Amino acid sequence: MESKIKFSKLFDKDHVGYFFILPSLLIIFIFTIMPLFEAFGIAATDMNIFMSKWNFTGMENFIRSFQDERLLNSFKNTAIFVLFNVPIQIAISLVLAFWLYQSTWFGKFCRSVYYIPVLCSSTAVGIIFNLMLNSTVGYIPYIISKFTGEPIALFAEEKYAMAVIIFLAIWKSFGKTVIILVSGINNISSTYFEASEIDGANKFQQFIYITIPNLLPTLNFILLTSIIGAFQVFDIVYVTTGGGPNFTTETIVQYIYNRGFSAPYEVGYASAMAVELFIIIAVIILFFKGFMERKIEKTF
Repeated sequence: MESKIKFSKLFDKDHVGYFFILPSLLIIFIFTIMPLFEAFGIAATDMNIFMSKWNFTGMENFIRSFQDERLLNSFKNTAIFVLFNVPIQIAISLVLAFWLYQSTWFGKFCRSVYYIPVLCSSTAVGIIFNLMLNSTVGYIPYIISKFTGEPIALFAEEKYAMAVIIFLAIWKSFGKTVIILVSGINNISSTYFEASEIDGANKFQQFIYITIPNLLPTLNFILLTSIIGAFQVFDIVYVTTGGGPNFTTETIVQYIYNRGFSAPYEVGYASAMAVELFIIIAVIILFFKGFMERKIEKTF
């Protein structure tokens, strides 16, 4: 009798919800949590992709990474990408969202157009722009040559390559940020804007003193997800420059891929670098999460 009562409690209104989220939890556990712990374990070995040897090395891979100049260079490139990509994307999206949040045909049309690049494959975007910016067959270098006298290989020159990749990444992703911010602005009570208009506030003052403070929870979400995504940038760089020229655009994820999935196929060393990247992202995210939550508490 007691067993029947316990079994029936599993399906009461307080517990039945767990059955609906169980499939998602299993997927997260199998494809996210388990690989994460496996990466920590593999990082302490000298395993290669063929698993022909598997010796425990302890902290050797981590010590080796601190002496790897190419790894430090890839961290520097990734940091540059994050420092420019995240704030520029959020700033542009914030201005556009405030301009287009109203339900007019023009606003709806612009939001739809801005979201189109988000739907496109990053690989496809990289290939298309690689052709467009090619110094031999690209139309944009041809137009530039009409003013400079010679075409500029934007992906092949160190001083331009990273800037172009940052531009492509922003162009590819800002539409999603705009849509999220538009939703956040529409959730702000219209009485705030109406009251400010009565007091004589202009659009800029409404943007600074009403929109931004009330958007802090939304901005918190966008900031954290944008930082995580920027640190993991790979596909656009891989397709356009391959990390060149002279490793000036090689990101940490691309370097991890190169060490683990191309000769000499050092999966153990690549896993150690992946663990380091995980720790760095976790520390940065925890810092910004705490900072933004304190801002939100002060505002509300």
